[in-house]
Amino acid sequence: MTNMNTEQWSPKIVAFFCNWCTYTASDLAGVSRLRYAPSTRVIRVMCSGRIDPEFIMEAFAKGADGVLIGGCHPGDCHYSEGNYKCLRRYDLLQRYIEQMGIDTRRLRLEWISAAEGKKLQEVVNEMTNTLKEIGPSKIKHVVETIEK
Repeated sequence: MTNMNTEQWSPKIVAFFCNWCTYTASDLAGVSRLRYAPSTRVIRVMCSGRIDPEFIMEAFAKGADGVLIGGCHPGDCHYSEGNYKCLRRYDLLQRYIEQMGIDTRRLRLEWISAAEGKKLQEVVNEMTNTLKEIGPSKIKHVVETIEK
């Protein structure tokens, strides 16, 4: 891995956003001209409960420095209990990645409604700053070494 200036380095965040709430909040943030870190790549899912833990691990393996999951507030899920399913998976994933030696701050879950564009901006910027403190993920390089 080449030495990179931490001033230039910007973390890559893969964001899985619920179609009904958090994805709409990201749209609202854009329309409202709220600035947040441009290194976030959003993947829209119909419900946070549809996010397979394998998607998260694949994002890390392909080079994501962090993964952000955004869903509807508890009790507001358009599919009744999808966000509760997501929360259970998130808790398991947190324990799993910790056992693997991955800093748990690299995975974050937030409940952000469609009207909370400002909150989305704050969450993305906070996560970006946290990842800058932690530094680049080495997971992709480990996976590449194993696959050789």
